[in-house]
Amino acid sequence: MSVGEALLELQQLTERLRRDCPWDREQTARTIVPHTVEEAYEVADAALAGDDDKLLDELGDLLFQVYFLALLLEEEGAGDLEGVARAVHDKLVRRHPHVFGDVEARTAGRVRENWERIKSEQEGREGIFHDVPEGLPALLYARKVQRRAATIGFDYPDAAGALADLDDELCELREALESAGVTGSEAEVEPDPHVVEELGDVLFAAVNVARRLNVDPELALRWMSDRFVSRVERAEYLAAEEGKEFSRLGLDEQDAYFDRAKEALR
Repeated sequence: MSVGEALLELQQLTERLRRDCPWDREQTARTIVPHTVEEAYEVADAALAGDDDKLLDELGDLLFQVYFLALLLEEEGAGDLEGVARAVHDKLVRRHPHVFGDVEARTAGRVRENWERIKSEQEGREGIFHDVPEGLPALLYARKVQRRAATIGFDYPDAAGALADLDDELCELREALESAGVTGSEAEVEPDPHVVEELGDVLFAAVNVARRLNVDPELALRWMSDRFVSRVERAEYLAAEEGKEFSRLGLDEQDAYFDRAKEALR
């Protein structure tokens, strides 16, 4: 079966589900988009895990989301799958003049510069922060606005500058904590506004470091969170093997099991 035949069969399947399935008939773009976002994250998880079989499966789920949303556009008379494909094809050609034209761009950095210039000059996007989706997760939103600022030169020249800024923001956070008398041992209470501001600066600066190192902060944090879960679960298992309930142990003993879990999972 050719690629074209496989894609046509998926289109026909999408149309039948929309017509014959009670659940699919009730869906709108707003009800489908949360599933689209979820599928995108599952694609990312599979790619980061290096699981090719899972990536193949998750890409199919994400592709179906594209087909379904395009079908909804067609029902509204606002476009269709062909229009989606042709629009992205034309946009990619337009934004790669170093491939399809005579513009020179020998580095990834220069390609990105050209990309932003084309969006501004040829696509009518105005302002530094044009078309930044406010619905992005906070870490990705921060990286996006930092990238836009960098296009006009408002950026540290390298990671060292971003790291120095992170150090400064951590110092300011410590000063805010000391000034507010906050130790972090209190029960859940309304946070001090100045502490919130300084912590936000720390997080924003950390994202900036990640951006300079070409690390996706959202995926890095998700990966670290998953690793933490695995380590705690292994520590709980190790304690249980010795007849102990991890949740009832003191912090020092929990830390000891946690360290053993880290070694076991290396």
